[in-house]
Amino acid sequence: MRPDESEMDLPEIEDIGSNPAPGEPIGALIESRLTRRAALRGLAGAGAAAALAEALVSEATAQPLPVPRSGGPSTLTFHEVPQGLSQTHQVADGYDVQMVIRWGDAVLRDAPPFNPHALTAESQAMQFGYNCDYLDYWPLPAGSRNSEHGLLCVNHEYTNTNLMFAGIGEGRAARGRTNREQAAVEIAAHGMSVVEVRKEGGVWRSVPGGRLNRRITMETPMRLSGPAAGHPRLRTNADPTGTRVLGTLNNCAGGNTPWGTVITAEENFNNYFGGAAAETGAEAANYKRYGVQRNATWAWGRFFDRFDLDKEPNEPNRFGWIVEFDPYDPESVPVKRTAMGRFKHEGATHAISADGRVAFYSGDDERFDYLYKFVTARPWNPNDRAANRDLLDDGTLHVAKFEERGVMRWLPLVFGEGPLTPANGFASQADVMIETRRAADLLGATPMDRPEDVETNPVNGRVYVMLTNNNRRTAQQVGPGNPRANNVHGHVVEVIPPGAGTGRVDHAATEARWEIFLMAGKPGMDAGARYHRATSDNGWLSCPDNVAFDSKGRIWISTDGGPENAGIADGIWAADTSGHGRALTRRFFQAPTGAEVCGPRFTPDDRTLFLAIQHPGEDVGSTFERPSTRWPDFREGEPPRPSVVAIVKRDGGEIGG
Repeated sequence: MRPDESEMDLPEIEDIGSNPAPGEPIGALIESRLTRRAALRGLAGAGAAAALAEALVSEATAQPLPVPRSGGPSTLTFHEVPQGLSQTHQVADGYDVQMVIRWGDAVLRDAPPFNPHALTAESQAMQFGYNCDYLDYWPLPAGSRNSEHGLLCVNHEYTNTNLMFAGIGEGRAARGRTNREQAAVEIAAHGMSVVEVRKEGGVWRSVPGGRLNRRITMETPMRLSGPAAGHPRLRTNADPTGTRVLGTLNNCAGGNTPWGTVITAEENFNNYFGGAAAETGAEAANYKRYGVQRNATWAWGRFFDRFDLDKEPNEPNRFGWIVEFDPYDPESVPVKRTAMGRFKHEGATHAISADGRVAFYSGDDERFDYLYKFVTARPWNPNDRAANRDLLDDGTLHVAKFEERGVMRWLPLVFGEGPLTPANGFASQADVMIETRRAADLLGATPMDRPEDVETNPVNGRVYVMLTNNNRRTAQQVGPGNPRANNVHGHVVEVIPPGAGTGRVDHAATEARWEIFLMAGKPGMDAGARYHRATSDNGWLSCPDNVAFDSKGRIWISTDGGPENAGIADGIWAADTSGHGRALTRRFFQAPTGAEVCGPRFTPDDRTLFLAIQHPGEDVGSTFERPSTRWPDFREGEPPRPSVVAIVKRDGGEIGG
């Protein structure tokens, strides 16, 4: 989610930057690392071409590779989309964009037709929700590799009040002007949708009322499990046991498990709760570290007690978790897994370690916050799905500490170890998980530049961390020679666990190596921008956010912040991760104005790429009556609609070539 920095009179509580005393930031370590030859593999910037020619190394042969003087060695065959801004989307020649499902389309049987002029909570609870972020494709039947019939699981992160309701005004301030019924519509528009989809005659369509279709909202009963379940700090008037909670909200990215369940991540939960208790209550220090403030962004607390801290002071402690559910069972009860920590999760993607244990990587999406990894205590059982049911309740959460010389360490967050003791206010593992951020502070984790999506490359076993940006890092917070004190464009870090590239990767290890894959921004214009030297004028990017890999191990990066920080639309860029074309990013898709692209996901055959188009029209001054775009329908009098699209190649081939 992008903060709206245009409204300077309002607190940016989506990304408040609440780390009170960040230690050595990642930027200082990056600049030191970039002075070493190994970190320049595949990277180029202004004046760096000569050094690059010496530094490019084949990961397979460890021998220098020739660097072309013109053209490019990328394995991607599409013609790049020119940089620009437009009211509609653009895609590379030879590809089609197909509309799969839009905000308000029917999900459940008997859902009424979408009517943006007469929204109700009851209708919205049966329809596709608002801003779609993480998405995943689950083949039907379960366990198959069917690439033409499956389920889409889609997060609905937040709502643009000014674009949903007529007469409410513009900008973030509109969120405080809703009446009770409008607030109820927004609540129903959050959560997730599970919807059946089919490809028939080469065209993808959703199946309204499919028997496995489901809406998960803020009214869906859920169970709390793990060390914090039942703790007094999670108890409320509605749930005196501290083990049951209604709903999930601000679900950003997500992931899945090898035993076939969905992982959805609660991110900026702090936006929804307000009251004097944020400053004066027993949880005030805890809430300050998470950005919970007296005045909430959304007005829900005026109408519903659970969002009013003066009536329910513990309710925010029940959010900020990872939620797991079975996509193939619409009656399954989602579970909030407290062993995986509480913070502003940007996803939780898994990697199976050589010993069968499963690691889940997750970023805490805020300036100067951290990168995490949860490792299960025991291996998963591929032959007994039921044996994995509570695997996420038993394991160890780690936080990353980056060091010079390309070394990083995963520090365990375990009660009683190091500073995580009663002397520092932790009485149990439950307290460590409820206050994960403070625990990580005390361990000396490395503050990052908004760690967003974290994904493992299935081919080389390396882990790629999207660091969107950090425009608040000052010159005093970086090391000598670091050109990225004001890192408005972000970068991508490549984590290399032991055994990466061998087929026996140790994702459970507590030490790894790290490199820089790319430094975003425009080469020759933005200080420190580094890519492959053959990157074109259309190939540079700004603000990496979500990421996916095709079966060849090529990286597909979506962005969030290009218009504000670089004057270009957000979209999708792709690159090789090894060989001659390493870090040679190429522009594949452009989003409509105001929108970011989220949740890139391939079908198993690589012939479809699903994209979530979030908050189209989210531009300064945009309103329901006068939006900056009416994408995707372009009907007069109707607002833009967040949607999921499918990209296919016209000749039926694999995406990217």
